[in-house]
Amino acid sequence: MNSFLFSTAYAADAGTGGGAFSSAAMLQYAPIVLVFVVFYFLLIRPQQKRQRELREEQNSLRRGDRIVTAGGILGTVQNTRDDSQEIDVEIAPGVKVKVIRSTITTVLSREDRVANDS
Repeated sequence: MNSFLFSTAYAADAGTGGGAFSSAAMLQYAPIVLVFVVFYFLLIRPQQKRQRELREEQNSLRRGDRIVTAGGILGTVQNTRDDSQEIDVEIAPGVKVKVIRSTITTVLSREDRVANDS
């Protein structure tokens, strides 16, 4: 047959000693590892820190704290129970609702409440 349709394949030299973890292979994966490290320090770690802080704020709620729920409702904490996840919140004068602790997205300090009311 005529060999112009098929190119001749030559095997690479197997005697270079390159294994699965050669320096060339490590350099090939270095950008991927670098991207994961950057994502961890710029995105994942700050988000975990913020979630931890929010969880601590939710667990340390007390009467008089102003809160914002996930639905955007502003209210004032009226009663908290340590053994329950429910919190009594006043959303308008004389209107109280029960809110699940984990739905609170922002806890405003008492100083913020006093500054906004005056």
